[in-house]
Amino acid sequence: MSGVYWALTALELLGGLDEFLQSAEGCGTVKDGLVEFLFSCYDEEVGGFGGNEDQDPHLLYTLSAVQVLAMLGELERLDRDKVVEYVVSLQRERDGAFSGDQWGEVDSRFSYCALLTLRILGCPLRETVRDLDSAITFVLRCQNFDGGFGCIPGAESHAGQIFCCVGALALSGQLKRIDAEKLGWWLCQRQLPCGGFNGRPDKTEDVCYSWWVLASLVIIGKQSWIDGKALSDFILRCQDSEEGGVADRPGDVADVFHTYFGVAGLSLLQHPDVTPIDPMFALPVTTLESLKLS
Repeated sequence: MSGVYWALTALELLGGLDEFLQSAEGCGTVKDGLVEFLFSCYDEEVGGFGGNEDQDPHLLYTLSAVQVLAMLGELERLDRDKVVEYVVSLQRERDGAFSGDQWGEVDSRFSYCALLTLRILGCPLRETVRDLDSAITFVLRCQNFDGGFGCIPGAESHAGQIFCCVGALALSGQLKRIDAEKLGWWLCQRQLPCGGFNGRPDKTEDVCYSWWVLASLVIIGKQSWIDGKALSDFILRCQDSEEGGVADRPGDVADVFHTYFGVAGLSLLQHPDVTPIDPMFALPVTTLESLKLS
C-alpha cells in the first residue's frame, strides 16, 4: 500500500500521473486497477486498510490508502464515518498515544498518521479525536533534551520520528510548543560534507532523509539553515542515469521508496522540474487544492 503512495506521489510531482492512470490495463485503465487493489485491502468490518490483500488493517496503510484515494479523486468511495471510527478507536485512554493496530504497538508515527488521516477526510480534530489534548501531550513527551523527538518518551531522537511529531503538532495547531531553535540546530547538523542528510548522529547519508529532515525544517521555518544546493546536488547524484529512479546514495540500486523521497526533497527545494508538495500533508499541493485543504 505504501509503495503505491510513493510511486503515485512521485509521478504526480513529476507531472506524469494523469497519463499513467489513463493508460490501458486489461479491460480498464491503470486507475481502475489501482482503485480495485486499494479496496481489496480494506476491512469493511473494521474500517481500516491493510498493507496488502488479506493483511490486518493498520494506521500506516490506512493513511497511505486515504492519501492515494485523495490523489485519485476517489475519496467519495470511502465510508468516511467507518474510517474515522477506526482511526479514533486506536487512541489509548491512559496516555493519549495511538496504537498502530489492534495489537497495541505504540509509536509517535501513529499519532501523525491518525491526525493526518482525519484532516485529509475533512474532520476538525478538536471535535473528532477522543482526547486531543492528551494526544498532543504524548507527542510532546517524546521530545528530548537535544530538541529532537523519539518513537516513545525517552527514545533516541531520529529524523523520521521528528518529522512525524512536528507534523502532528503542526496539524493540531501546536507548533508554538516546539523549541524551534534547538530542533532546527539538531536537524541542520544532519547535513554531511557530501550534501546529504543522515537520520541521527554518526550515521551515513541517505536520500530518504532529504524529506524527513528538510520537511521538518520547512514546517518550523528553518530551511535556510542548510545548504540547499548541496542537498539538491546530492539527490541528483543518486539518480540512475540509465534505468531511472533514485537510490539511497550514489552508485546503489534505485527503488521506489528512495525515488519518492528524493523527488519530494527536490520539490521542497523548488526544483524547476518538480511541482510543489505540502510538507505537513505529504501530498502534492494540487491535491490539497482539490480538497480545499490548502
